[in-house]
Amino acid sequence: MPAKEDDRYIGRPSVCRSCGALVASGEQACAQCGSALNQPPANRTGSQPALDRETMSFARAILGRPATFTVIFLVGSVLLFIMTSLSGGSSNPSTLIGYGAKINALINGQREWWRFVTPIFLHSGLLHLLFNMYGLWVMGPYVEKLYGSAKFVVFWVLTGIAGVFASYLSVRPDMNVSSIGRFLFKAEDRPSIGGSGALFGLVGVLFVFGIRFRHELPEGFKRAFGTGLVPIILLNLFIGFLGRGYIDNAAHLGGLVSGAALSLVIGYKRPGPRGGITIVWHILQGCALGVVLVSFFMVWRGYDGPPLELSRTSLQRAITGGEPDIKGYLNGVNDGVKALEKYLNDRDTTGLDPAIAAINKAQPFDKQEATLLSELRSLLERAKRENLKPVQKMSVETAAQHEELLADFNSWQQKNKQWVETRGSLFGIEWHESTTDKESPDK
Repeated sequence: MPAKEDDRYIGRPSVCRSCGALVASGEQACAQCGSALNQPPANRTGSQPALDRETMSFARAILGRPATFTVIFLVGSVLLFIMTSLSGGSSNPSTLIGYGAKINALINGQREWWRFVTPIFLHSGLLHLLFNMYGLWVMGPYVEKLYGSAKFVVFWVLTGIAGVFASYLSVRPDMNVSSIGRFLFKAEDRPSIGGSGALFGLVGVLFVFGIRFRHELPEGFKRAFGTGLVPIILLNLFIGFLGRGYIDNAAHLGGLVSGAALSLVIGYKRPGPRGGITIVWHILQGCALGVVLVSFFMVWRGYDGPPLELSRTSLQRAITGGEPDIKGYLNGVNDGVKALEKYLNDRDTTGLDPAIAAINKAQPFDKQEATLLSELRSLLERAKRENLKPVQKMSVETAAQHEELLADFNSWQQKNKQWVETRGSLFGIEWHESTTDKESPDK
């Protein structure tokens, strides 16, 4: 190259073209392999720009490293998606809660701390999974190869937890009152899942990496990371602003900020012969993986969602996401309640069979809801079997059965009301007054 062009690189570190190690400014030979710095590599021509050779040498040294845990996390997320799809559907709130989705009420009331960890690996719907797994496939290998597998695992888990924690703090109905408020805060405590917080954490890592080490990076890597990521960050924040109310922007920002903070204090693995990795990072990696495994053990131990089943319906849910059959549930419950009320008040049996048929058509989407539907069906069948006579001709035994059925129905009403008040909001179900002055669920 002409001397005046070489002068631009005086005073900055260079990369050995033989082994890829960084060489301090002013050195004439590589301290790692002893090669002279002015010795061209065997497979290069003297006419090739030095900038390209430097970038390619750095890239070969970095990108030749394995990305084992990127693949492990990707495969694990896909397997969990398949399991949720076969367990009521990946978009079914009851399934997601059973598998460990973040929901403040259970974290605060039941102290289920693992819900800060498990949402990182859960996804709702095929598109949600594909977008996040594509992001992991693109960003994960860069971070894992630059920093090593041990640090990558710590980055992924910690930034993911930070994203979930930010989502936990963002459930503030009082702050969800303006465009900015709706961008950051949520009006309702709904299940929250996804690895996008951890993905934004990787973006934060690479953003700070490109800025912090810009003086020792080849030009090609400077353009790819650091300020080169600003358009991607701004575009995603803009998409989040447009999708406020549906996109968990608090989780994204929590992951982004935590990833940037970690990258400020943690160095990357520079090119050159493999050096000893401090035992501390192996310990931290083991702790991070241990937290993930223990969290999913807690999910397995307390799982109360729909059972995992392999059927045509469950396979369809894997494609559609398994949206709950809210309408079928409401039809079954409301028809059953009205039929029992008519029977108990007027001994009108005409609505019993249609109500039972409506309940049989409903697809259970929540364990407690399935139990309530089953109990309501049992009450309707008891009413059919009684075949009560007019009140003035009822025997003492028959009258007692009638009173027992009425008491059981009132008890069921209270349990159903409690379910709607505690879990019905997850499915958009609320209580409304019916025409018979009885409370009934509606959407």
